[in-house]
Amino acid sequence: MAQAGTPFQIRSLGLSVYLPTVLFAIGQGAAIPVIPLFAKDLGASVAFAATIVSLRGWGTMVFDLPAGALIARFGERRSMLFGTLALAVTPFAILISHSALVFAALVFVMGCSFAVWQLARLAYVTERAPLEVRGRALSLLGGTNRLGNLIGPLVGGVVAQAYGLETAFWIQAALACAASAVMYALVRGDDRTERAADHGGIYGRFAGVVVEHRRVFMTAGLATVAIQVLRRSREAAIPLWGDAIGMSPSQIGFILSGSIFIEVLLFYPTGIVMDRWGRKWTGVPCLVFMAIGLMLFPFAHSFTGLLLAGMVTGLGNGFGSGIAMTLGADFSPPVGRNEFIGVWRLVGDVGGAAGPMLIGGLAGAIGLGGAIVASGSVGALGAIVLLFFVAEPLKRARTSVEAPVEPRPG
Repeated sequence: MAQAGTPFQIRSLGLSVYLPTVLFAIGQGAAIPVIPLFAKDLGASVAFAATIVSLRGWGTMVFDLPAGALIARFGERRSMLFGTLALAVTPFAILISHSALVFAALVFVMGCSFAVWQLARLAYVTERAPLEVRGRALSLLGGTNRLGNLIGPLVGGVVAQAYGLETAFWIQAALACAASAVMYALVRGDDRTERAADHGGIYGRFAGVVVEHRRVFMTAGLATVAIQVLRRSREAAIPLWGDAIGMSPSQIGFILSGSIFIEVLLFYPTGIVMDRWGRKWTGVPCLVFMAIGLMLFPFAHSFTGLLLAGMVTGLGNGFGSGIAMTLGADFSPPVGRNEFIGVWRLVGDVGGAAGPMLIGGLAGAIGLGGAIVASGSVGALGAIVLLFFVAEPLKRARTSVEAPVEPRPG
C-alpha cells in the first residue's frame, strides 16, 4: 500500500500494471481468434474446434482457486513468472506436436495462465488503491484489457495471414514475456502483513472464506454472475443471430468491433462515476442496458437493427467496466484476500461459462431468439439483486470516515 503520508496516484500503476496489461491482452487477442482455425488445420471437426475454444474459459475457471493459493503463497511477481512460462512454452509445443488433442491441452493451459495473471493484477491493485479511487483504478484495468483485446485480433489476423496461423502464438508468447518482464522489474516485493501471509496458500481457508462471506457471495456474487452471463451471451449471440439473418462474417465482425469500441470509450468515465456516487450507479445500468440490448435481438432483421442492438449491449458493458473486479476488491477482507478474490473470480467465471451454454441449451427448445431473450432476463434479475440487496461499499466507507469523533472528557 501507499506509504503513510504519501497520497496514492493512479498514474503510479501506469508502467507496473496498465502497460503489462495492454501487452498481455494484445497477445491474448492475437491468439484467441486463431484457435479454432488452427484446430481445424490439425484435423479437428467443427464441433471439436468449438470445444477447444471453450477449454480456455474452463482452464481459467478451474484454476481460479489454485491461482489464489499460488499468489497468496508466492506473491504477485513470482506467480506472474509461472503464468508467463505456461504461455512461453506454447508455441514450442505447437511446433513439435501436430495433434488436436495436445493442442486442446495447451489451450486449457492458456486459460490457467490467464487466471494467474488476472488474479495477480487484481490483488496488486486492490492492496494499493484506496477505496475512494479504486473504481477508477480497476476500471482502467478493465479498459486497458479491452483496448488490448481490440488491437490483438487485428495484429494476429494480419500476421497469421502473412506468415501462418502459428505465428499468432509466437506473438502471444513474446508479449506475455515482455509484460512479465515489465511487471517483474517495476513491481516491488509484497508488503502483506505477516498475519495475511501466514494465512495465504492454505486450501482449507477457501471453505472458511465462503462460509464467512456467504451473504456477499449470495448477493453481490449473484449480481456478478448475471453480469458475466450477459457478457458471454452477447459474444455468442451477435455471431449466431447475425448468421441466422444472413449476414456476412465481415458484417458480424464490424458489429462486434463497434460494440467493443463503445466500451473502450466509457471505461474511465465509468470509474469516475463509481468513485463519486457509488458502484451501483454503474453496475445497475450495466445490467439493464445489456439485458435490453439482448432482448432487442429477435427484432433485429437487418444489419442496422443488429448493429443498434449490439451497440446497446456495448453501452451496458461499458458501464460495467471494472465493476466485477471493484466489487470483489471492496468486499475482500485484509486477511485471506487472495483466497476471497480466487473464490470471487470462480463465481464470475461460472457465470461466464453459463452464458453460451444457456443460449445453446435453450435454442433447441424455444428457438435462438427466445434463448437470447431468456439470457437477457438474467440481467433484470441481477439488477434487482444489486439495487436492493447489495450494500454500497463506497457509502459504508464514507459513513465510517465521516463519523463524528467523540470529545475526550475534560
